[in-house]
Amino acid sequence: MRRFDDQTVLVTGGTGGQGSSHVRAFHAEGANVVIGGIDEERGAALADELGTRARFARLDVTDESSWSAAVLTAESAFGALNVLVNNAGVQNPPATIENTERATWSRILDVNLTGTFLGIKAAAPALRRAAGGAIVNIASTMGLGGTAHYAPYVAGKWAVRGLTRTAALELGRDRIRVNTIHPGVISTSFIHEPAAGATAAIADFYSPEPFAIPRLGEPADVTRLLLFLTSSDAAFITGSEYVIDGGLLLGPALQAESA
Repeated sequence: MRRFDDQTVLVTGGTGGQGSSHVRAFHAEGANVVIGGIDEERGAALADELGTRARFARLDVTDESSWSAAVLTAESAFGALNVLVNNAGVQNPPATIENTERATWSRILDVNLTGTFLGIKAAAPALRRAAGGAIVNIASTMGLGGTAHYAPYVAGKWAVRGLTRTAALELGRDRIRVNTIHPGVISTSFIHEPAAGATAAIADFYSPEPFAIPRLGEPADVTRLLLFLTSSDAAFITGSEYVIDGGLLLGPALQAESA
């Protein structure tokens, strides 16, 4: 028996580099998948590729009615919702706090923080109707420290940490577990392409060479951790944070020739 047979999983940002990896892996493990996102062409194509156990739901995570429709899609198509992955996120163009536009600040927080809040709010009743389940919020290592020029993104990811812990306390007795994953630098278009309004991508000025595991992370690295946290193997874990960054937050590693 596969880990997610007879379960339904909703993944936001489900057509992106990490999101599509998550969707495919849950599906391969037997889950029904609802691919939430705003790219209708890519979302519909992925759902068609995966077949009858997949649906695309156009989901603007900043819109409460859009969330209601996505949850309804899950329950109408598959009978229940068992897992929510709050994966959708956007990055701000690099700028100091003094040079960050108020509209940029609001947009980043609206997607990365309010979108996560609205997801928990919309999904909790459905997970309760399913007699329990799991929520995982995808945050960032930027939510564990400060990063110059990325104040909106950093602030939003820090706030997701507190939101996760509060949700874990509120939903635990309903058998709903809530945890956070903090990826480091993962090789997706999010890293290799400039953010809207930016002239350079993060990959243009970041190198993993100094760190303990000297490579970029791959979406599959995050996916494997996500599958564990949403499975019955993690039944005693809630309100917890998992860093997956190849040692980035540890700082530069001792080089082999110096050992």
